[in-house]
Amino acid sequence: MPNGADTHCPYCALQCAMTLTPAAPAVRGAAAAPAPTAEPDKPAAPLEVSGRDFPTNRGGLCRKGWTSASLLHHNGRVTEPMLKGSDGVHQPISWDQALMLLTAAVKDTQQQYGNDAVGVFGGGGLTNEKAYMLGKFARLALRTSRIDYNGRFCMSSAAAAGNRAFGVDRGLPFPVTDLDTASVILMLGSNVAETMPPFVQHLQGARDAGGLIVVDPRRSATAAFTSDGGGLHLQPTPGTDLALLLGISHVVVHEGLADTGYIEAKTTGYAAVVRSLNAFWPERVQSITGVPATLIRETARRLAQGARDGGSYILSGRGVEQHVDGTDTATAAINLSLLLGLPGSARSGYGTLTGQGNGQGGREHGQKADQLPGYRKITDPAARAHVAGVWGVDESLIPGPGLPAVELLKSLGQSDGVRCLFVHGANVVVSAPDTNAVIRGLRSLDFLVVCDFFMSETAAEADLVLPVTQWAEEEGTLTNLEGRVIRRRRALTPPPGVRSELWLMARLAELLEAPSTFSDDPETVFEELRLASAGGLADYSGIDYAMLDRGEAAYWPYPVGSTGTPRLFADGFAHADGRAVMVPVTPSKRAVRSFADDSLALATGRLLEHYQSGAQTRRVSELMASQPQARLLIHPGTAAARGIADGDYATVTNERGEVLCRAELSTTVRPDTVFLPFHFPGQENANRLTEAATDPISGMPEFKTSRVWVRRAVSTQELDSYAVPAGTRLPLHVKEAS
Repeated sequence: MPNGADTHCPYCALQCAMTLTPAAPAVRGAAAAPAPTAEPDKPAAPLEVSGRDFPTNRGGLCRKGWTSASLLHHNGRVTEPMLKGSDGVHQPISWDQALMLLTAAVKDTQQQYGNDAVGVFGGGGLTNEKAYMLGKFARLALRTSRIDYNGRFCMSSAAAAGNRAFGVDRGLPFPVTDLDTASVILMLGSNVAETMPPFVQHLQGARDAGGLIVVDPRRSATAAFTSDGGGLHLQPTPGTDLALLLGISHVVVHEGLADTGYIEAKTTGYAAVVRSLNAFWPERVQSITGVPATLIRETARRLAQGARDGGSYILSGRGVEQHVDGTDTATAAINLSLLLGLPGSARSGYGTLTGQGNGQGGREHGQKADQLPGYRKITDPAARAHVAGVWGVDESLIPGPGLPAVELLKSLGQSDGVRCLFVHGANVVVSAPDTNAVIRGLRSLDFLVVCDFFMSETAAEADLVLPVTQWAEEEGTLTNLEGRVIRRRRALTPPPGVRSELWLMARLAELLEAPSTFSDDPETVFEELRLASAGGLADYSGIDYAMLDRGEAAYWPYPVGSTGTPRLFADGFAHADGRAVMVPVTPSKRAVRSFADDSLALATGRLLEHYQSGAQTRRVSELMASQPQARLLIHPGTAAARGIADGDYATVTNERGEVLCRAELSTTVRPDTVFLPFHFPGQENANRLTEAATDPISGMPEFKTSRVWVRRAVSTQELDSYAVPAGTRLPLHVKEAS
């Protein structure tokens, strides 16, 4: 019986290594979780978290990692299937009843509305095995094309840009430790000091050299590292990152800083890109972005100097990608890196920082609307034939491409849309854009089933909630932000009544009389994944559990007979001619729009203490004690003009919704911008305000520059008048405002 394990943190894509061990009897801290005993009647011993040496974290963990085991014995855990009654209250039922109800719901829905009336919404935190099986389950057991996942809200623009430029998308095409020796690092729209704190150690060399350059409209914790000679902070107007990158690239070209030998030998499209840069000289870009022309020139010069002497890296994050022009913005960053000769060079590079725990592996093996395992396109006849052969089915049984996440959610309850929805590893009631519309869509469904280990805000809307295993209760693999495949090991027997999602899919596939085989054993599933990915861009065929258990580093692509690929692009790019493609881009009118009245730009993002929708971290007492509620960061001058004092309640509104939260005065934000974290539900939910407009290439929603109006909540009567939908809550101590 399990009694501890070497594993990895359940949160972000850094996948910090940790060890779970039975704690001494005196240990009853926040990181404790019950471990199994040979005698079920006795109280289980706790598990203790300790950091483990690994290249990404070198033994360190953030607050979320240290407290992660507390959720394994949380009293809010769902441990048996729960069916919502006519009174809106969930009551326990047996697994047999749950499976019969779900099977009937699928059959009835498809008989009445067609196969695509059943949809699946997955998650970037699922193991590779579950993500792979979910794609297979949707297409063969449910016979639907309607599957996508929450990574569409995270990495889709970076992925689209990487595929377009390099022919392949791997977040970091080099080990994270390569950053240690860099003299210059340009960090675009990522606050790693709060989102993945152990990553910061890999920036220290650049900071010591005065070469850490951070682009962020907010003076974030990461931007603060540039002080005292550590580097530069560029603080553009929200939504103008693309223009800023074009301005930096203009300087590189027109000051003769480009690596012409590299460009000639390894790229195509240079001439068109140069023409596209002509209109973006530094002074003009200053007028668009607010970033001084002197800093634009200095950034270009430092990057070029670093590329020649000590190593330069360009890293992008969600801050520049979660826009309707996110793919083009990421493309501009890639173009800049190619002008400087960074990708594939010995001491420099370009990469994007994957966010979710398995955000990399989760987008490779089939839970995306347009994808088959191995990062294959679902429209490619050869890809379809290969995967059909592995699955032992006729290729015609595999549906075509479905709808990206935002479009999938918009279709909920529509006459020609999804009427029965499966949700795995996602909390769309908090995390999706325009959540008021999403909630209306969920409530219009004929049947909603949510697989979760807590009664999340999305689970609270479900007709049926199915209890599934947590991270320390399951075996499997994940792929971290470097493209390194790692092992998740079970340290704990799940509570009675809890089932693996692999078990669930195998049972339902049998009841739905699906073709092919559906195993509930993770290693068996991984062996099939190896075959399905063989020959694809994300080839895992040379990786197995035994080598991972020996601690061998496994970076994909890892074909059978190879030693893997820790550094991509050393021998060329993934296009047929081996060259990278430079694509000219330019800001759209929408991207550079200005707000002329008293409205403000709303930026959303993360806090150190919380993760994603907060469904897990809001249940950890230590984290909630530190950050119990959403706070609106607003510049003191902006607040004063609206009569808002520090700690006052403020309403933030636009045509989509309204948020009520405390105001926190801060000079870290621009006067034209306010910032809200996106981890909180109900009246504090920032995504009530975000727009479901999407990037036309990637399907990425516009999360970062919503237009809002902010005013003081003037009285307790006004606060009391707020309509609170079922399942939501007002901020803590709401009646203290006056």
